Amino acid sequence: MAFTTKQMSLIVATFGTLSFLFGVIAENKKPASGTPITGKGVVICKYPSDPTVVLGYLSVAFLAASTVAGYLSLFYPYKGKSVPQSALFRSSSFLVFFNIALGTAGLATALLLWPTITEQLHLTRNVHRNLETDCPTAKTGLLGGGAFVSLDSSLFWLVCLMLADNAREDYFDEVEKDVNGGRGQVLTTDYDADEPLKQGA
Repeated sequence: MAFTTKQMSLIVATFGTLSFLFGVIAENKKPASGTPITGKGVVICKYPSDPTVVLGYLSVAFLAASTVAGYLSLFYPYKGKSVPQSALFRSSSFLVFFNIALGTAGLATALLLWPTITEQLHLTRNVHRNLETDCPTAKTGLLGGGAFVSLDSSLFWLVCLMLADNAREDYFDEVEKDVNGGRGQVLTTDYDADEPLKQGA
């Protein structure tokens, strides 16, 4: 199945939006703290059931999907025509936004994974020998921040796709001009070669 730039942009935007939504919901569903239950020399933290960990990993998964789709969309051979990467990176604007998209994707991954893994550890390791523990949860605000950065990353991939499309058109225009210029030169050379024959006749 051949993809168009519009279809690829929709895929990137959809994955980015889903990552954003799952991250925001995970942030809102995360409990502020657990309930400490004192036992014999230990404290057992009882946390309310919440989908924070699952939603956090889903947000990371869709962020990864958006990043992969965004990266592949830049170098995909649309209409069966491939463009060398050097032609795309020749544009300074494309190079800048490409690096920004990669950077924001990495930052969003860190912001989403850190609290998700931390929350999972709090839920699984809920027995503490510190009798003064207050049963903490993952740091508040990281999941929400990661969700917004994830959305920003998908938007930057869309900007890169637009710039890549412009660079692709410029590349094919240059190729077409070179081909037409070569044909004109060949025709001129043939005409010059035939001219002495006509004069001799």
